[in-house]
Amino acid sequence: MSPRTPPSGRSRAAARPDGRPHVDPGALARIRAHHPEAVAEAAARRVRRPLLGDSGRLMIVAADHPARGSLAVGDRPFAMANRADLLERLCEALSRPGVDGVLATADVLDDLLLLGALDGKVVMGSMNRGGLAGSAFELDDRFTGHRPSDLTRLGFDAGKLLLRIDYDDPGSLTTLHTAARAVDEMAGLRLPVFVEPFLCRRADGTLRTDLGADAVTRSIAIASGLGGSSAYTWLKVPVTDDPDDMARVMETSTLPAVLLGGDVGDDQDAAYGKWRDALRLPTVRGLVVGRSLLYPSDGDVTTAVDTAVALL
Repeated sequence: MSPRTPPSGRSRAAARPDGRPHVDPGALARIRAHHPEAVAEAAARRVRRPLLGDSGRLMIVAADHPARGSLAVGDRPFAMANRADLLERLCEALSRPGVDGVLATADVLDDLLLLGALDGKVVMGSMNRGGLAGSAFELDDRFTGHRPSDLTRLGFDAGKLLLRIDYDDPGSLTTLHTAARAVDEMAGLRLPVFVEPFLCRRADGTLRTDLGADAVTRSIAIASGLGGSSAYTWLKVPVTDDPDDMARVMETSTLPAVLLGGDVGDDQDAAYGKWRDALRLPTVRGLVVGRSLLYPSDGDVTTAVDTAVALL
């Protein structure tokens, strides 16, 4: 069954026999070609909600990886390359109880707006995607995604920026400077900004993140001090290599934090265990997880999402 196109220009995802929503990319392309204004109209109609609900916790599904050319999940190098499949997985995840919203770039969020999947959800725009995966300029991570003004214009609820720092790469200074100015602008608009910091280093030409306790501690300290105000800054942090280190690592800042998921491979249960323990820490307020929930090793998106929600 193909999605229908109501007079408003909205394209709805129909259900497949397995229960997952069906997305017709041709229908979305027709709306984009003939009615590009439908995106702004859908954003204006969207039913909004506060960032935090009654629980004070956040469960956000992330899908901003493709815009950085990062399409792999586990041993599948182009798992995220099929846009209709990604949208179907996102719609399924967003339909589950306890899922608060989504983090994505404009192209994905525009599709979800046209599909009517964002009513009553937190919408978080991804801001810097210029550090393409594997590129020589990966750490010169310029802001090629949502600008603060775009988030305001579309009525979105927050932004997210990636802050990767290599002490040996001058491109990191450019990223630090532009990230600080983005934090300033978001604070001026009273929009929350989620800063995702890592210390990195190159090994055999590949950029690797350091998830040791000392490195994560330093990255949190650096991210917390960006800009002229931290009033609207949140942290988006990984679980350390040794999960037992998380308690002292998270003592580095009083900023509210969410945990990121990353590519957890086949050991999904181990990832749940790490998240469960870290979620008990006083400054940790939730999860922002993408590939490990959207592309679980057993293919069961609903169970993966529901299990993550239960951890909160």
